[in-house]
Amino acid sequence: MSEVELSSAFGADYTLLRDLLAAGKWKEADDETRLVMLKVADRESIGWLNEDSIKELPCTDLRTIDQLWVTYSQGRFGFSVQKRIYDEVGRDWETMGDRVGWRSGKKWLSLSSLTYNIDAPIGHLPGSGVWVTSLVWGLWSKSAENFYSRVEICKL
Repeated sequence: MSEVELSSAFGADYTLLRDLLAAGKWKEADDETRLVMLKVADRESIGWLNEDSIKELPCTDLRTIDQLWVTYSQGRFGFSVQKRIYDEVGRDWETMGDRVGWRSGKKWLSLSSLTYNIDAPIGHLPGSGVWVTSLVWGLWSKSAENFYSRVEICKL
């Protein structure tokens, strides 16, 4: 497995995220992903990202997080995987939720109800990457558009 360069525009330390992913500790890695995203956006005390902070997420950090997830999941998980699926379903947020397993019976799952193992649907993780962009699942459509637009701008 090739080594991912742990680059950060704001000095974030991705060692713990790398180690959690390498150990297959998917839930803990998802939690760490949320924390480092808040850190690089300087939104730790607020606990979520708004539209402006999403637009300012450093591409270097998004790329590092994405490459770690893609590498240690053998291409199953990561922001770039989610973005590809989002595009494949015509950027329809509910269809995306169904496809990656974030919804069950037309209802959005809570983060604690996600599947934290390698057998989860492709694109299922990281769940908290998008969750952190909105306080409420139902408001995710616009937040998702903003987030995946940033992923696209960063060329992940």
